This record gives sequence, C-alpha cells and structure tokens, in this order.
Amino acid sequence: MSKPANFAVLLSRFFTDRLLKQRHASPHTVSSYRDTFRLLLLFAKTRIGKEPSQLTLEEIDAPLVSAFLDHLQETRSIGARSRNLRLTAIRSFFHYAAFESPAHSAQIQRVLAIPCKRCVHEQVHYLARPEVDALLAAPDRTTWAGHRDHAWLLVMVQTGMRVSELTGLTRQDVHIGAGAYVRIVGKGRKERCTPLSKQTTAVLRVWLKEPARGNGDVMFPNRRGGRLSNDGVQYLLAQHVATACKSCPTLQDKTVSPHVLRHTAAMGLLQSGVDTTLIAMWLGHESVDTTRVYLEADLAMKEKILAKTTPYDGRPVVYKADDTLLTFLQSL
Repeated sequence: MSKPANFAVLLSRFFTDRLLKQRHASPHTVSSYRDTFRLLLLFAKTRIGKEPSQLTLEEIDAPLVSAFLDHLQETRSIGARSRNLRLTAIRSFFHYAAFESPAHSAQIQRVLAIPCKRCVHEQVHYLARPEVDALLAAPDRTTWAGHRDHAWLLVMVQTGMRVSELTGLTRQDVHIGAGAYVRIVGKGRKERCTPLSKQTTAVLRVWLKEPARGNGDVMFPNRRGGRLSNDGVQYLLAQHVATACKSCPTLQDKTVSPHVLRHTAAMGLLQSGVDTTLIAMWLGHESVDTTRVYLEADLAMKEKILAKTTPYDGRPVVYKADDTLLTFLQSL
C-alpha cells in the first residue's frame, strides 16, 4: 500500500518550482492558479472536514474535483469558460503530480480525464464610433483622476491592449518622441511595440507632465501611486460607461468590459481595411485564427458580400386564413 502523499508539499512545490522557477509563469497566471486552489481547498475543507494543510493527494480525487467545478457553477454563477479555466489550473498541477508521485498515477489520470465543458462561441461585442466618443468624453478632465482615465481609455481603444497589459505599463514603456509607440509585454511574456496616433501621443505627453505619484514608475497609477488592479479598471470603466449613457443611450444595452475595448480597436482596424494577419500582429495573437472572430462579427462586411450576390426570386404573398367554420370542421 502506497504511503499517503502530502498534498500541501506537492502544491507548494508546484507553485515555487514548476510555475515560478521552471516555467517562469507570469504574475497573472500565478494569481489565477492561486485563486483556483484557494477555492478548491475551501471546498475540500467543507466536504471532507479537514484543514487544507492536512489533506492528502488521495482525497483530492476526480469525484471531488468534479463536485467542486459543479459547485462553482451553481453558487458563483460562472460560465463554461470560467469553469474550464479552473479545470486547466487543476490539470496543470496533476500533470506535475504525475511525475512527483507516480504511485498515484491511476487516480491522477482519472482527474486528468475530466472533460472541459463545451460552450457557445458568441460573436465578439464592440462599440460603435459614437459610443467610443461618448465614453472618451465621460471622464472629468478637470480632475487628476479624470485626466488619467481619459488617457488610459484612449490608449486602450487605440492600441487594443489587454487590461493586464495596461496595468503593467510603466513610464519607460511609452515613447512619445518621433515615431511614438508603446512597448507592451503580453501573454507568454511576448513583447510587441504598438505605434501611437498623433492624438494619443498628444494626450499622453500632457499626462506625463503630471506630478508622478508613488515611485513615479507606473504609467496609470491609483491615488496612492501603486498599480491599478484589473478590478479597479473595470470599476472605473463602469462609472464612465454610466456617465456616457446619458449622451449615448445605445450604451445602456451593452455590457462594456476592458476586453470589449480591445475588440473595438480590432474592429476599427478591420473596418479600415487592415488585413487580419496584421491585426493579429497588432493585438499580439499567437494565431491568425484567433483574429477571424472579428470577420464573423462585422455585419457591414457581410452586407457588402450580400450586395455582390444575385438575389433569389422571392415574391411576397399576403396570407389569408381559412374560414373559421371550415377550420373548426377540419379540427374535428
């Protein structure tokens, strides 16, 4: 009989050795995996009745993991994508455990066999130009915070950077001289440089003249000078969307997230005639296939395609219902 594996030791080594030392995972990945296991351990504590540090690997089996994922969907109302993201973190740990504890390979394989849930691939959502204009006008630029928010909103809709890329920007990453551009470190620590328009450059030049807060390194700091969190950006964005709704009512029917601003930048490039290969490079996509979702969402482009086709011969006919008495007799 195999000796019970110390789950706490394995999990600690997974984060310190596998993620941080061997894979050199990004802070975003580490925090995502950390949150997953924090939720899993709290669930296991309630289900098994043991403190997380006392758990063994045998107790974190496939039925427990499946019940945990179902619990997340039921209590936290997460979608299939978020569920699959949690499962990815758990699978990554068990791949590591397979090498560190081969005696438990049968149990580990059952966990790895838990399937991802299929989900509906919805079309991307984006903002129309009047909606973008209303959003950019929403911050009160007579205040420090409003000046900052107008600047980062403009940067996001022009560059299409991810929210994690925005919050990680430093002043050294922004070059506003001749050929202005912003240096972005994206997923997988891949670096790309995105040019800035004259309007964005002018706004950033004025913003950089503001007295720096904190250590003066963060491009868009919070009031204490530290980095804005992803949730903080979402909170500020929601406030400005609420303000923009007063002048642009169509925003009331849209859920606007930082990623919607990224989609908006991509759709702006596509509608200007930029090839999808170049858009993929602009956004930092690994594959051009990822960028094809914007082609599917562009209704105007589909309407142009329809206009080039030969329409089928269809003639409208006014429908006339049968006599009520005859209908009654027919139903008998």
